[in-house]
Amino acid sequence: MNARYKIALAMLAGAGLGAAALQALHAQAKPPAYVITEVDIIDEAAFKEFSPKVAKTVEASGGKYLTRGGRIIALEGQAPKRFVLSTFPSVEAAQTWRDSAGWKELTPLREKAVKTRAFIAEGITNQRSRLSKRAGALGHGAPASGIETRAD
Repeated sequence: MNARYKIALAMLAGAGLGAAALQALHAQAKPPAYVITEVDIIDEAAFKEFSPKVAKTVEASGGKYLTRGGRIIALEGQAPKRFVLSTFPSVEAAQTWRDSAGWKELTPLREKAVKTRAFIAEGITNQRSRLSKRAGALGHGAPASGIETRAD
């Protein structure tokens, strides 16, 4: 094979591998999302019907529970009566779950069973976590997340 063709083929292969590696790194950099829900049960029977159904919608959307009820210890202020923390691969995945037909079908039962306050919080990637640690070690006050902190 002509040397020029070998070089051209090697360059194409290298570019392809580089693009694949970049794609993989980009996918790894997407931070997880956490859905935080404070729950006040208003109808115990309706809640017992609602709870397993909502769990199926979470799992069907790629989410999983980190905590679901259990013991809550107040550190400051009043702790919620019940607390649910679930995680999703990304904010978009969490929002897709909340927009899903499965979740929306549960709305009448949810409104009968519980009163909630819920929100999505974006987590940090391993890369951002390492940058925050490095910035702290260098004496820089601002975390890599861009969120300002203050001491009271």
